[in-house]
Amino acid sequence: MDVERMQAHCLAKPGAWPDDPWGHEHPVIKVGPEGRAKIFAFLRADGVGIKAGSREVADEWLDRHPGRAHVMAYIGRSGWNDLSYDIPDDELLEAVDESYRLVVETLPRKHRPEGWDAG
Repeated sequence: MDVERMQAHCLAKPGAWPDDPWGHEHPVIKVGPEGRAKIFAFLRADGVGIKAGSREVADEWLDRHPGRAHVMAYIGRSGWNDLSYDIPDDELLEAVDESYRLVVETLPRKHRPEGWDAG
């Protein structure tokens, strides 16, 4: 996996769009209308930050991938992890898909994108 492939996967999701709120090298990927959107992926050259679920669920990633999965600074207590692109592609894509689902479910129904699948 690399950042370009991950970005393409993220942007293929309904309602997803890139944003650069902090001037980093790679964008964050948001879902929802501007002004109400929420981040579901923090892209980096060497990995991606995702919402894994509860902290307990996020800790399972740390156990399965020591050295390749880390608690995200500042927001890790809320179940966010940094995952290295060294983790198998199928697991990374599944993690991003779950992050998208978890974040979309927090949006008010009127701000959820058409075509997203809750199931």
